[in-house]
Order: sequence, then C-alpha cells, then structure tokens
Amino acid sequence: MTLIKDLSNLQRKVENYHEILNNTIEYRKIWHENLKAEIMLNLVQLSEKAGLKGTVEEREELVNLGGVIFSLGAEKSGMSHEVAENIQRDMIKHNGSLIYQQLFNGKIMVLINYPYIENYGQQSQPKPIGIYRPEELKKPFFVRHLEAFIQEIINWEDYDDDNNGGARAHQQIGFHANFDAPQG
Repeated sequence: MTLIKDLSNLQRKVENYHEILNNTIEYRKIWHENLKAEIMLNLVQLSEKAGLKGTVEEREELVNLGGVIFSLGAEKSGMSHEVAENIQRDMIKHNGSLIYQQLFNGKIMVLINYPYIENYGQQSQPKPIGIYRPEELKKPFFVRHLEAFIQEIINWEDYDDDNNGGARAHQQIGFHANFDAPQG
C-alpha cells in the first residue's frame, strides 16, 4: 500500500511537470501572437497620456527570450572630462528604462533599469518589479509599472542625503566610486 501511495505522489508531480511544460509553450505562443504588441501599445498610450516622453522598442535577439523596452533615452549629462588640452568629452547620461523581458518559461519579468552616467561610478543593478504570467498583465499593471518606474527615476534624479537612505544610496546610484575617502 505504501508503494502505491508513493507512486500516486510521483504521478501528481509528473502531471504538474507536464502542465508547467505545456504552460511554457502556451505562454511563448501568447507572447508572439499578441502580448508583445499589447505591451508596446499600452506603454505608448499610457506614456503619451501622462506626458512622459520615451521610446518603445522590441528586442528579439534570442528566440523565446524577447523583450520590450520603454526607454527615456540618452543625452549629454552636462558634465565633461578633459581628454587633451582644450578638448572636452561630454559624459553621456542614460535616463533609465522599463523592461518587459520574456523568461525561459514564457513568463514575463518586469525590471527597472536605473539612469547612469557613462564613466561616472558604476551602473546600478536593475530593480525587479515582478514576474507575471501573460494573462496577469492587464492595463492597471502597466499603470503601476510606469508609476513605480517614474518614482525610481525621480528618486535617482533628486538624490540627496535627506532621502533614499543616506550614504547607502550613493552605492545604489553608483556615485560612491568617485567619492571614496582617501586611503591611508
């Protein structure tokens, strides 16, 4: 009797495994048939209505690992460094992006890429917002994702020691590398 019970547990796990594999196939199909386009359309429409200027682009370098990126673009940071006498090189600021990345199992990971300035500290790691099954990504989620994204960008842009965790925020933002105390 114990062997049969053990076998029934194994059978349930195998059924669950097959269900997950079938979900992966279905999620990938949904991504290609309509989800990718729906994400792009929602990001364009919502950002336009909110007055947030950005671009939406599709990335599909690897099959079934595609992505949709809402980017605030890049610009001169207003800072430069001298490369030779009387020659300055502008430092470029990347303004951040919101990414919808298809995972290996067809689910969608949503991430925030923080702004950074080239050659100035280190770029922060992306902040994950969540992982979603395709059917979970409804319009209210896109609004919340854009709100979370713009709040993180505001926090980065408006950094000072009164918010964002004081000295720890320097490390998160990536400025800390240029302001280390001199070593002994």
